[in-house]
Amino acid sequence: MGATSLHLLMYPWFALGHLTSYLHLSNKLAQKGHRISFLIPTKTQSKLQALNLYTDLITFVPIIVPHVDGLPLGAETTSDVPVHLQPLIMTAMDRSESHIELLLRELKPDIVFFDFAHWIPKLVRSLGIRSILYAIVTPLTVYFSSTSHVDNMQQPGSSFPVLSSSSIKLHVHEERALAALKTLNFGSDVLLADRLFTSVSQCDALGFRTCREIEGPYIDNLESHFGKPIFLAGPVIPKSATSTSLEEKWIEWLGRFEAGSVIYCAFGSECFLSKDQFQELVLGLELSGWPFLAALKPPCGAESVEEAFPEGFEDRVQGRGIVHGGWVQQLQILEHPSIGCFITHCGLGSLFEALMNKCQLVLLPHICDQFFNARMMSNILKVGVEVEKGEEDGLFTKESVSKAVKIVMEVDSEVGREVRANHAKLRELLSSEDLESSYIDGFCQNLKDLVG
Repeated sequence: MGATSLHLLMYPWFALGHLTSYLHLSNKLAQKGHRISFLIPTKTQSKLQALNLYTDLITFVPIIVPHVDGLPLGAETTSDVPVHLQPLIMTAMDRSESHIELLLRELKPDIVFFDFAHWIPKLVRSLGIRSILYAIVTPLTVYFSSTSHVDNMQQPGSSFPVLSSSSIKLHVHEERALAALKTLNFGSDVLLADRLFTSVSQCDALGFRTCREIEGPYIDNLESHFGKPIFLAGPVIPKSATSTSLEEKWIEWLGRFEAGSVIYCAFGSECFLSKDQFQELVLGLELSGWPFLAALKPPCGAESVEEAFPEGFEDRVQGRGIVHGGWVQQLQILEHPSIGCFITHCGLGSLFEALMNKCQLVLLPHICDQFFNARMMSNILKVGVEVEKGEEDGLFTKESVSKAVKIVMEVDSEVGREVRANHAKLRELLSSEDLESSYIDGFCQNLKDLVG
């Protein structure tokens, strides 16, 4: 290890999407010779062990999550609890502050990476350590989530002029959801907006998994608004897909269909649809006429996906459609030549994985950051088509799902031709090894400069 290598400590929000994103970044930084201490809930460590590609440099430091009244015994991450109890996971993390301080004194890292633990910057500064708010969402989302007042999102102020165009206009139901989120009591009687504002305003730098080629204007606006340096890590695509092959059952099933003909649909680890919307989605897949593989959580109130199927659905799609209620290897599925379309919830990780592959994008966002991601992909970069929803209620129909799929899949669709061409150009850019390595090299240099 060279003299310029750093010791970095990771303390992400205890949600699997955040933990895995931080671990993917850790792998990229370890590849460059940096040493990482990764704080992780005790029982959760086994779930992420296989993703640690540099066990000699990335050390998991198990954390016992303090019990909070109202949390089920043994709950450690957001995946262990229903959505309404997730703020209690944050309360538990807040209550670990004295334990984290002891660890910091013992481990003596150069920099701490964090997201929702807003007390980190003040704590680490008192110990002579730097802090970076590493967000797994876009600069655009961080700006709006960390401003203290709930503004009318349709007519944003001049401090963020890029939003005054109709390109990033939010729908009525999205504005309502964002306003509710910003005023949410998110652990320890701290509002989510206040928690994020404190994190952004007190950290030494902001870090993002993105590229200037995709988000240049938003990055510039955020940097000037908060007066903070912004470090870009690039797309941070995990390399595991090349070393782990797709399960045989999926290879066999996907192998029955022509190249580019199968719709893949997945909404991440923490998206739960209502039963009605689940049924509209699967009926929309059926209505499209294309073969499909959907990896979905059972909807609210159902024990299994099969229990929630519309009447006769399973018989009608036999042989050409599968709705799978368990985990699948998304990276490997997206790389399969039979996949022609990906219906995604617009989580940033899923979007980057899709952009690196040839499948076309159908966008179906569910929560705050995903609304912004969907507009960016559909209206600004023009690399995907969004499923139409009700302006007030935010509900989609089987017809709107099928319509969006047909636009990107059918060769004579003008919009489809445009998004396919734009996606191909962006894929070529993002797939360049030079692009990824230059971003990670730049990120590492930023870290060294921050430590001084």
